Amino acid sequence: MSVLPLVFTSGWASGINAYALVLLLGVFGATGVSDEIPAALQRPEVLAVAGALFLCEAVADKIPYVDTAWDSVHTLVRPVVGAWVGALLAGHSGSLSDVAGGLVGGSTALAGHTVKAGTRMAVNTSPEPFSNLIVSMAEDLGVAGIVTFAMFHPLPAAIVAGALLLAGLVVLFLLVSRIRRFLRRRAQRREERRLGREELGPAARPGRPPD
Repeated sequence: MSVLPLVFTSGWASGINAYALVLLLGVFGATGVSDEIPAALQRPEVLAVAGALFLCEAVADKIPYVDTAWDSVHTLVRPVVGAWVGALLAGHSGSLSDVAGGLVGGSTALAGHTVKAGTRMAVNTSPEPFSNLIVSMAEDLGVAGIVTFAMFHPLPAAIVAGALLLAGLVVLFLLVSRIRRFLRRRAQRREERRLGREELGPAARPGRPPD
């Protein structure tokens, strides 16, 4: 059977939480749950780094505005991880070329990341802090559940991941006004901080006594 459905699902999962994907696949391979997992993902150092970064993301992803900063940093990381995992899965299976696997995994991860980052900007316009926690936990559980499902039923899991990706893009389109509001608010805060520094003046800078 072609490994393409697993590559597609892994790409989607990488766009949501790349470290959880690497950690889950590595554990599934190391414990013998699946023979489709390349040895590179099962290495102890890979699992240790992925586990540590997953814990960092688990905290940062649930704090308003910190999650958006984290997403900005990972705009490149998540697609790269998706492409890397896709190429490894394709090369290990032999039913799909490494290049094709990397392209599918990377492009799907980029689309998933776009949905995640845009949705978080919209969520951050909400005045209460609990929506971030709820959305983050739903994402973590979704990635864990669908990647686990893909180990046993790759094609149905890919269909579910594709449906979630499509639904996310539709929701993102509907939330454009809230995302613009978030960007305006962030720009306003930056301008307020800049004006505040200018009002303090050079006399208030550290290390310089007042006149």
